[in-house]
Amino acid sequence: MNSTALVTGASSGIGAEFARQLAARGHDLVLVARSVEKLESLAGELRGAHGVRAEVVVQDLAAPDAASRVAEEVAARGMTVDLLVNNAGFGTAGRFEEIPAEREHEELMVNVVSLVGLTHAFVPGMVARGGGAVVNVGSTAGFHVAPYFATYGASKSFVLNFSLALWSEYRGRGVKVLAVTPGPVETAFFDVIGTRAAAIGARMMTPDRVVRGALRALDRDRGYVVPGVGNLFMAHIVPDRPRRLSALIGRLVTRKVVETSSPVAAKTA
Repeated sequence: MNSTALVTGASSGIGAEFARQLAARGHDLVLVARSVEKLESLAGELRGAHGVRAEVVVQDLAAPDAASRVAEEVAARGMTVDLLVNNAGFGTAGRFEEIPAEREHEELMVNVVSLVGLTHAFVPGMVARGGGAVVNVGSTAGFHVAPYFATYGASKSFVLNFSLALWSEYRGRGVKVLAVTPGPVETAFFDVIGTRAAAIGARMMTPDRVVRGALRALDRDRGYVVPGVGNLFMAHIVPDRPRRLSALIGRLVTRKVVETSSPVAAKTA
């Protein structure tokens, strides 16, 4: 019997690439996002190319009961999730007072609440079966204070720390947990957000490279991975203490986003 991977935000970008590479490894798939047309197209591609089962679950992860709805749908189809990829994400950038509060509420629902909810939904079964894995897609923004990306950066800090805490908890219990923390990635995110200034001048990576690095790190139970040498440098060499100084330096780095654009938000779920 093939193991089953559930991938959120699977309609494009990193999520779609996770689905393709996991299908190539022989995993059956549950693809979760809001766009039924894109999901059905990808599911058909994976079935044809790899002979795997690929199911589509259409769900907006900003909904309060999103995680329970997804879990109920998976159970109704008689499937068991062995690998959970929490990829869906929502980015906002700009002056905090100019970003609509409802958009940032949705951002936290997707980036934090649904991620934790889906982990709660599927990890107990993994523990009971003695095996499984969770991959949470964060960002290099999670390593530092990020002015003009305040809510986004804080949500990705949560993803990193939450993931590492669970990685530590489940060591020796058969469940792997990995935080993937890429820098800017060549996806539709920046097209939707309306400006490449949100990349803060960093070199774009491809989804293929990010996912390959993530799966290698998961195989090795690394806990977290920062794809790309430049991103690794920014994550660990740039000082984050003292925090007030870090916040002031961060503003110098990120202010370009407000100098070149209006408040922006992109949803990739």
